[in-house]
This record gives sequence, C-alpha cells and structure tokens, in this order.
Amino acid sequence: MAEATRSSAIDLELKRLERRVDELLTAVQQLKEENRALRQRQDALVAEKTSLLHRNEQVRNRVEAMIGRLKAMEQSA
Repeated sequence: MAEATRSSAIDLELKRLERRVDELLTAVQQLKEENRALRQRQDALVAEKTSLLHRNEQVRNRVEAMIGRLKAMEQSA
C-alpha cells in the first residue's frame, strides 16, 4: 500500500512539474515574441530618427540660405 501511495505521489509531482515546464515554455515563447516586436519597433524608431535628423539638417540649410539672401538683399538696397 505504501508503494502505491509513493508512486501516486511521484506521479502527482511529475504532473505538477510537467505543468510548470509547460507554463515556463509558454512564458519563454511570449517573451521571445515580445522581444522580436520590441526590436522591430526599435529599428523603426532608429530609422525615423535618422530621417528626422536628415530633414532637420536640410531645413536648417534652407533657412540659413534664406537668411543669407535676405542679408544680401538688405545690403544691396
């Protein structure tokens, strides 16, 4: 009888461990997916930042050119 009880306890413990391993595998899978999505978002944000910096440089150059033309017009007037 004690052997059957011990076997049953071991079976229960194995089932509990199996459920826990399954839960951990699910959590790992979710974390991998979240990590992938975050990396993708980071890449998009880095690309957007680069684009904005480039556009900002272009605008600054255009404004500086306009200021230069305005100063030239002012001096010639």
